[in-house]
Amino acid sequence: MRITGVATAFPPNRYSQQEIFQALGKNWADKLDKPQVLERLHSRVGVDHRHLALTIPEYDNMLTFGDSNNAWIRVAEQLGEKALCRALHRAGISATELDALFFVSVTGMCSPSIDARLVNKMKLSPNIKRIPIFGLGCVAGAAGIARAADYVKAYPDHHVALLSVELCSLTWQRDDLSVANLISSGLFGDGAAAVIISGKDKAQHGPRVVATRSVFYPDTQDVMGWDISEKGFRIVLSQDVPTMVHDHLRGDVDSFLAEFDLKRSDIATWIMHTGGPKVLEATEQSLELPEGALAPSWKCLSEVGNLSSASVLVVLENIYHHQRPAPGTLSVLAAMGPGFCAELVLLVW
Repeated sequence: MRITGVATAFPPNRYSQQEIFQALGKNWADKLDKPQVLERLHSRVGVDHRHLALTIPEYDNMLTFGDSNNAWIRVAEQLGEKALCRALHRAGISATELDALFFVSVTGMCSPSIDARLVNKMKLSPNIKRIPIFGLGCVAGAAGIARAADYVKAYPDHHVALLSVELCSLTWQRDDLSVANLISSGLFGDGAAAVIISGKDKAQHGPRVVATRSVFYPDTQDVMGWDISEKGFRIVLSQDVPTMVHDHLRGDVDSFLAEFDLKRSDIATWIMHTGGPKVLEATEQSLELPEGALAPSWKCLSEVGNLSSASVLVVLENIYHHQRPAPGTLSVLAAMGPGFCAELVLLVW
């Protein structure tokens, strides 16, 4: 089973971090005891630019959860179609050849889900298997690849798509002055990514998925997630996230690799979720990585921000098309997220 196509899609509304800060500052300046805190937080998240689902003035019209969620449905369908069409083209297969579609998101909801809407819009097979997944958050990009790989083990003659759409800006809470919300308003951006995973009887190119590993940390549900109410999605983001990464990632990766008589030094490329500066630093320290090993992740963070589940897929696309590893070399693709949990994927190019 191989990853045969990867593609991304972003809203046309691209803003500098300063432009977004100024817009948010107008809303929060008279509510914060120390308005300079917002600027300091935004300047430290490692983000230079972000794409937003809407133009900045349009956010003033998002008065209710329903307003924001309706915008999420509309834009998610648009971006999802673009990302999926591009990934199918790069994989060299038609839309009708797709046998299953996994859809992940944690920034909006609808029923029928976005994958169903795309079956209609893109004229996908009426026999396609749909697997919408909600709630995995940042880990869902890696988890989606792992679950799709599980699927094609059972159906080696199938092509499967993973589609991630995250419109984080539509979850901003104007009346939430918590540090978590202020940080998230400076860190998270909007975008979509799609990956085609093809079974061994169909795959012609791309990195092979060797193995996957899921790790769940009991009693850590308060580390990251959402509180969902009539106002929408309120971010839960503990300061313990980098600590969780630092304390657990090395042991989990070492245990995973040891099953194949491998060590961290055998991994040529690390494809890691762009959780933010502290998360990336914790990853570098935990895995004892050489300087520059996570450069693609740092670049993604700077250029588009943290895209939740789509982030690790954006990093994958960049490496796949612009920094492709030498044949036979190994990569680890990984992300961590609500649960708290981790997903690891071992690839060989």
